[in-house]
Amino acid sequence: MANRHEVAVVLGTRPEIIKLAGVVRTLGETARVIFTAQHYQDDLSDVFFRSLGLPQPYLSLAGIGGASRGMQIAQGVDQLVQHFETQRPHLVIVQGDTNATSAGAQAANYCGIPLLHVEAGLRSYDRDMPEEINRKVVSVMADVHCAPTVCNANNLLAEGILPAQIRVTGNTIVEATWDAIPNAEVSSAVMSTYGVDGDDFILATIHRPENTDSALRLAKILRELVALPYPVIFPVHPRTAARVREFGLDHLIDRLRPVLPLDRTTFLTLARSARLLISDSGGVLEECTILKKPLVVVRKSTERPEAISTGFAVRVTADEGILDQVSRILADPGLCEVLKRVPSPYGDGKATERIAGIATAMVRGEMPPFTDLDSLGLEYEQPYVYQ
Repeated sequence: MANRHEVAVVLGTRPEIIKLAGVVRTLGETARVIFTAQHYQDDLSDVFFRSLGLPQPYLSLAGIGGASRGMQIAQGVDQLVQHFETQRPHLVIVQGDTNATSAGAQAANYCGIPLLHVEAGLRSYDRDMPEEINRKVVSVMADVHCAPTVCNANNLLAEGILPAQIRVTGNTIVEATWDAIPNAEVSSAVMSTYGVDGDDFILATIHRPENTDSALRLAKILRELVALPYPVIFPVHPRTAARVREFGLDHLIDRLRPVLPLDRTTFLTLARSARLLISDSGGVLEECTILKKPLVVVRKSTERPEAISTGFAVRVTADEGILDQVSRILADPGLCEVLKRVPSPYGDGKATERIAGIATAMVRGEMPPFTDLDSLGLEYEQPYVYQ
């Protein structure tokens, strides 16, 4: 029988918590949640953990939230190494590509503790993205890589990772999204609160530095959102709000329907009902394939090409503009019906079960055989050729 707290799960941001909540619940008392507080906010307090059925973190690191990227990673590594040296786990799990992910991976490596990387193998090949550097650093250190898709596994193989170290699991975002979609009564209340009915609106989120740190680029995006033929609900990220004030673009924001950042239930309710989505978020790229909604992703590169290759999303840069792509989507009234029949490329809703099983096997010193891709019931295009 597994011992208590022998699997250290290092988390630092809301997406990590959401995506690994099911794994932590499945591992039960075996799991030791360590919260780096990379993005500490009141809504990431103990109440948020409890809302996902998670225990209070076993350990919360100090002095990391609000620090620079370098300091977050350095302080995270230092505090985690100290903890691992006094309370050594049998396994460390990290998720994705955050500073917490990098710190957790490095601390495990320095202490000689096996490392399991969840959401491994994503690549944008854009070195300007800090997340890309974090992903590649962790891949060098991981003992086992849980790749969401065959495309991700192929990326790892191309970098020299051994096949025996890779497991294609799907992405836990599938079941996490299914679990978070509210019932009809709650959904109706959300729609009423935001004054929308049916799909007569567009939901847009913009927050990445490539889109917000240039006054010309941000103004162009906002003008194009204003020009769309449907009302645009626009949750305003703190970074975006600061740039709007700095660049004097309030007159454009005011012509949209700006709202405060949304909790997950509200966002998914609106996204599921919207005519289409516009975003630069990696998470929305995954969620659109689960909600079966078309997405215009405003980025110069993406580490999630599967959403594009399966027809859910189209990528444009801010300089290229979004109007043409939005017009094309709106001109195809049957698109949403087509998308309803397309399986999400991110899995079948069993990734949590697979990842927890792999973690348990690693703790026992066992490893299941390399995943039989055909047995997963997932549909992918492979190999994916990057343009």
